[in-house]
Amino acid sequence: MPAPPAQAEPPAPAVPAPASAVPADVPVRRRPRGRTTLIIAAAALLGISAGVAVGYGIQAEREPTPLAALSQPGIGYPAKPAAADRAPLPAAQDRRVRTDGDLRKLLVDRPKGAKKSFADGLGLDDGWEPIDEYVQGYYDDPQYMFETLAAADLRRVASASWTQGKYRETTVELIQFRSGDMLGAADHFSEQMMYMPEDALGADNVGDPIKGSREGRYFLYPVEREAGYLPSYRARALAVRGDIALDINIFDTVPISKKDIRTLAERQLERL
Repeated sequence: MPAPPAQAEPPAPAVPAPASAVPADVPVRRRPRGRTTLIIAAAALLGISAGVAVGYGIQAEREPTPLAALSQPGIGYPAKPAAADRAPLPAAQDRRVRTDGDLRKLLVDRPKGAKKSFADGLGLDDGWEPIDEYVQGYYDDPQYMFETLAAADLRRVASASWTQGKYRETTVELIQFRSGDMLGAADHFSEQMMYMPEDALGADNVGDPIKGSREGRYFLYPVEREAGYLPSYRARALAVRGDIALDINIFDTVPISKKDIRTLAERQLERL
């Protein structure tokens, strides 16, 4: 009996290739970067905006919270307002009312026996002194002083001058700056005081305080001697009151006492 034919073996099942077997040149789709971050940021911004809006809405519905009482007594407004036709101060006590008028009326009176002086062409006939003549009288650089005073809003200069005896000459000047500009007068006063202790331009001493003035002082200069001339003595007083700077000068050929310049300065301050 013939042998049965040999049976062929069944084919082996196909096994899928591992992932590492994917060819290198096959493109792989990558996940977009940053989209999740943008979504989170947008959500956070939306939450903050919504929170701010809700907070403003709640605050707007609340009653206003009154401010705490002032801790310092006596600095609030008066209980009753002043009457409309009542001035804060009487004119006799309000320095602003007095100094805004005719400044010449506030010049100190001439001493008894003194004669009105028109010396040196100061232009004191009517009591008003031009600015250019004022700076030429006492300053080594008149042009600089003129420009400085003009820039500081100098308003006007009222002056009085008189003679006593044979050679004594006294000049009182009220230098007023624009109304309300206290810095102009204070700055001018400070600039004069800065060089007064110097020996070249000033009195070579710190002076003495004037009663009734916080910073005002009066000075006696060293005597100046020159061959062929009489000796020259000088005294000066400087002070400031509001928008007015006070400048008093006394010249003589004999020594000037401190009492003379001090008393005159105190009298002029009282008028202001």
